[in-house]
Amino acid sequence: MTRRAEAKPRSGQDGQRQTARPSSADGKSDPRVAGVSAKKAEPKVRAKPRTTTPLEKTIGYRFSDAGLLERALTHISALKGAQARNGSYQRLEFLGDHVLGLAISEMLFAAFPKADEGELSHRLADLVRRETCADVARAIDLGASLRLGASEVKAGGRARVAILADVCESLIGAVFLDGGYKSARALVERFWAERMRKPARPLRDPKTVLQEWAQARGLPTPSYREVERTGPHHDPEFRVAVMLPDRAPAEGRGRSKRAAEQAAAAALLTREGVRVDG
Repeated sequence: MTRRAEAKPRSGQDGQRQTARPSSADGKSDPRVAGVSAKKAEPKVRAKPRTTTPLEKTIGYRFSDAGLLERALTHISALKGAQARNGSYQRLEFLGDHVLGLAISEMLFAAFPKADEGELSHRLADLVRRETCADVARAIDLGASLRLGASEVKAGGRARVAILADVCESLIGAVFLDGGYKSARALVERFWAERMRKPARPLRDPKTVLQEWAQARGLPTPSYREVERTGPHHDPEFRVAVMLPDRAPAEGRGRSKRAAEQAAAAALLTREGVRVDG
């Protein structure tokens, strides 16, 4: 018995439709379709990584968000209009001030297990004060990286203690936002650890010494009066006079009223022959 050859199923007999590939008039594949396929197969070009800045190399931290670093270094004088406040370092300075305080407090707590609350508080105040922050800023040459307006550059803004201290704190705040507390603490420890190990500054500041000196002589508590305020609104300088009965006033200058009062008290004590420590 002769066996019939099975017929090969035609396209579509298994219930599935096959899509015909478009072709040109001569039967070859349509080059336009081939071009689309080739285009999809092209690898994506990755953006070239940015160069690490000299400041990042100095502090040992590279920002993932370069915009945070730029904002941390931007003084309000470099901006105009509505962006002046939010685009400058002021908000980051606020944050960095508190992060610095927490990091230093943690370091002191671990380093001085026998110190009482008073000693720890005094050491903390010395390590987070404006002059210390400005000293750290000078150590990492922060002034060279600042973005300042032309007027502030002419006024010597890159070397101003107030600006250097503020930007030092804003840099800490930026690192905290970019890399978290661990990265911010590592930055603080890197530049404050040696300073922390130094002997604490004297507890008695000039205002305290002057008040004690006056009371020992039956004099009233010294009074302070603001004589003058100069400079731009965002970075003023104060001149303050301190007064005691039967004595000529003494004056002092500072970037804050408190600093100017301390300077005035120190000036009066020096004039009276009283030694002022620190």
